[in-house]
Amino acid sequence: MQSNGAFFMMKVLFLLEGRCVEVMNDRVLVVEDEAGIARILQLELEHEGYSVGVAADGRTGYEMASTGEWQLILLDVMLPEMSGIEVLRLIRQAGNPVPIILLTARDTVPDKVSGFEHGANDYITKPFAMEELLARVRNILRIFQQYPKESEGSDVIKLGDLTIELRSRKVYRKDILIELTPREFELLVYLVENRNEEKSREDILSEVWGYDFIGETNLVDVYIRYLRQKLDKGYRHKLIHTVRGVGYMIKEPDA
Repeated sequence: MQSNGAFFMMKVLFLLEGRCVEVMNDRVLVVEDEAGIARILQLELEHEGYSVGVAADGRTGYEMASTGEWQLILLDVMLPEMSGIEVLRLIRQAGNPVPIILLTARDTVPDKVSGFEHGANDYITKPFAMEELLARVRNILRIFQQYPKESEGSDVIKLGDLTIELRSRKVYRKDILIELTPREFELLVYLVENRNEEKSREDILSEVWGYDFIGETNLVDVYIRYLRQKLDKGYRHKLIHTVRGVGYMIKEPDA
């Protein structure tokens, strides 16, 4: 952690006065044990209009997260007292759907998949550009806030025998509950909302992950495989289809 601190601070320290800020009410919890990084994140987020809380270890972070007062959590993976992955696991185990972005120096696909499998919504590696982090924060909040707005008229999306409950984030096929991670849920909703349309891996990365995951389109293949195992295995009608040379699509039963 400390080895990246000085370099990280050099990358993200810049003038704040020149940016226009929209006043927001969203509350963001930063769980980061390196004081310099935590302070920079707090100042940047507050400058953008967010209310910010800070925890310096995993146990305190979990206790603060459990209050339910946060709209988003920035969670470092390497923490004292309790690891970030363990904090993430306990938060999800308690049924708390708060969006979580992991902060870590590890950037291999297996590490990222592991974080997503435990329920992370996004993942950013250190050192990172502050503008990129802020863009991801805005994107995750937009995704989570649009579901209630879209579902005011309808809480449910249906496609054949598939039912998606947007508010509860539950998915059923033939009335059988299917457990999905947050990323799997977002991928499924995106494909269903764009049913019968061919989507490239690049399109999916940009729209579901919220940014271009350059050079790692195999991450889409990994998550499509997860969805197929959970949604299509054992069913005659397959929802997810591979479009050779393009990507993937979900088809209506009679399409």
